[in-house]
Amino acid sequence: MALWGGRFQAGSSELFKAFNDSLPFDHILVQQDIQGSIGWSKAIQQAGVLTLEEQQKLEQALIDLSAKVANGDLDITASSAEDVHSWVEAELTEVLGDIARKLHTGRSRNDQVATDLRLWSREQLDVLIDALNTVQQKLLTLAENNKDHILPGYTHLQRAQPIRFAHWCLAYIEMFKRDSSRLVDTRKRLNQSPLGCGALAGTTYPIDREELAQSLGFDSACVNSLDAVSDRDFVLEILFAASTSMMHLSRFAEDLIFFNSGEANFVTLGDQVTSGSSLMPQKKNPDALELIRGKCGRVFGALQGLLVTLKGLPLAYNKDLQEDKEGLFETVAQWHTCLLMAGEVVSSIELNSAACQKAAREGYANATELADYLVSKGVPFRTAHEISGEVVLYALAQQEPIESLRLEELQQFSPLIEEDVYPILELEYLVDKRNILGGTGIEPVSKIIAEYQHDLGSADYLVRDAKLTDLRAIKKLVDYWAGKEENLPRAEDELIKSIRDFAVIEVNGQVCACAALYIYSTGLAEIRSLGVSTNYQGKGYGKALVDHLLARAKDLALHKILVLTRKPEFFARLGFEHSAKEKLPEKVMKDCDLCPRQDNCDETALLFYLNDKNPLEISLTTVA
Repeated sequence: MALWGGRFQAGSSELFKAFNDSLPFDHILVQQDIQGSIGWSKAIQQAGVLTLEEQQKLEQALIDLSAKVANGDLDITASSAEDVHSWVEAELTEVLGDIARKLHTGRSRNDQVATDLRLWSREQLDVLIDALNTVQQKLLTLAENNKDHILPGYTHLQRAQPIRFAHWCLAYIEMFKRDSSRLVDTRKRLNQSPLGCGALAGTTYPIDREELAQSLGFDSACVNSLDAVSDRDFVLEILFAASTSMMHLSRFAEDLIFFNSGEANFVTLGDQVTSGSSLMPQKKNPDALELIRGKCGRVFGALQGLLVTLKGLPLAYNKDLQEDKEGLFETVAQWHTCLLMAGEVVSSIELNSAACQKAAREGYANATELADYLVSKGVPFRTAHEISGEVVLYALAQQEPIESLRLEELQQFSPLIEEDVYPILELEYLVDKRNILGGTGIEPVSKIIAEYQHDLGSADYLVRDAKLTDLRAIKKLVDYWAGKEENLPRAEDELIKSIRDFAVIEVNGQVCACAALYIYSTGLAEIRSLGVSTNYQGKGYGKALVDHLLARAKDLALHKILVLTRKPEFFARLGFEHSAKEKLPEKVMKDCDLCPRQDNCDETALLFYLNDKNPLEISLTTVA
């Protein structure tokens, strides 16, 4: 059904209809169109167009239609309607008859679509801001957990000066903070209501546009009808913010692709964000990051496309503006997905600190410190610079870092070099010497981390019983710590069968710790497979899991909890008491056959007493 057929004697050709109709993509705006229509029905009722009874019927029909759409009871795209506005009016007419035909009084599709698009964009901005904040929180956790680790910084893709890995994380938090602030600013300019501006010149009905704007959550009404119906600056701002943020995400991806390469080996990406090769079984490809980097093009293209569309448009509305939606819808979807994917990548990162430190030492970044040292001994800077360069050449020939050279080797170049040179050649000295605001020293880095934690809020964590959907994360944790010989390996089918035994800790939607309470048929029980992701250690998550399982054990009327662990000090802090391993129940000791250290056991046994009502024992074989 077209809303404009009265003036025409013949219908549209099938080709034109397919070319002209926007319902295949603007159906996304259906809830916003319904929301705006409810607001408009109230406005024209106050203006005397509708009776109160008619308005109430319209509002209820619109609410019912909204529910049907939300529940998936209606297939909008199967309709032959021209656009979402036509579809909503047709559905209302089928229910209410002529009352529905009054709804469009004083309103044009020009101000209607402009309003719908602003309402939709406003909702999406809130979703995107939340996604940006989540990525920042995950980077902040990564920074906090790795602030003592050092890697080489780069200029021109050449090793330059050592930096803290946390400093690298904080650099991207800065970028994402700016991205978020752009959306906050955009939201302020976007939040003006065009509704009531009509086709281009306003409406003759006495509509209280400010009250209407407030009812729809807008800050105010647009004050110029020509501009209101044709303005798409807010779309451009979203597309620009998206393009800038996707550029940041692409740089982030590029850094991590290099860091994860065999040549650098600074980080290891989790299996959940990588894929393999159909030909080369050894490959582990950073596909998530490459796709983030690759999706920039389509976002940039949407911005350029709309700029070109708008540059030659006269006032006011032109059908060219129909081209504003598909690029915007896809951009928002791709940007949001990339932000979610970036967060999952961050959660999967494990830092290879030894490789980072080795690479930082091999960069000869301490040559500048050596020159400064000589200056402090009275050597002119230019001379000191030359001596330091000669030392670098010598160290390169020896294939040794400067700090590994013997004193007599260094004194070949200047007798002023003494034993006191070695402390200043250490990586930590180089890094922490840059201790001013914005520097990579431990003090400014720690201070900024604390400020961001305050600004972003510490991530809440949830201790809960495991679900089958947690299996992949649990398997990764179990395999990792089994590889470190800190707990026992568990087959996937065993984990599936025992999923109800597990508890997990979830942070920002990611499982970062797990442990299982397994009860044997004899009444003995075991808490096993306790492991915390390396990126989340030091947060109290191990204690939280043990407390959770102790509470579960108490609810089951268990009596005594036994710990067999290589981390006795951890459990001692939680109230466990040392016990003799020889007293361990045979049922628990069956797992010793799986242990790689069975012939040279270095574990300690501890006990925790819950109550004296039940003699059932619970053993805890694990690592904190």
